[in-house]
Amino acid sequence: ALTPETFPLYQKIIRDYEKNTASVSGNQVLINGTAVDSYTFKQDYYWMMGDNRDHSEDSRAWGYVPEDHIVGKPVFIWMSFDNFNDGMANWRPRWDRIFTTVGGDGEPRSYFKYFLLLLVGYFVFDFFRKRRRKNQKS
Repeated sequence: ALTPETFPLYQKIIRDYEKNTASVSGNQVLINGTAVDSYTFKQDYYWMMGDNRDHSEDSRAWGYVPEDHIVGKPVFIWMSFDNFNDGMANWRPRWDRIFTTVGGDGEPRSYFKYFLLLLVGYFVFDFFRKRRRKNQKS
């Protein structure tokens, strides 16, 4: 249902994303110059949350997002903290969430230990590479 009272909720979608002219004249809502009392959306729309739940500009700020504007999907959580609103000194890493997957079968899978192994491997490789270069120059 579309009334002059509910029109402001849908105005941006109807005008900008669905490419219609829309206005209110008295007690009537006009779409493309025709009085209507309902509107059916042509696309699917999604509520999108930002990567920082409490401090993000997301659908709370700019409304629903049409499906053709979505260009990616989350893959994993790379950092997660508790006590985020209590100042940096009180942040506590949530180790059980860091480097876990998003989606799938619903069970989080952590890749944190693999990341740490790769990181250690890189530093060991880099150490021996620098040592070899130093020995070749001597």
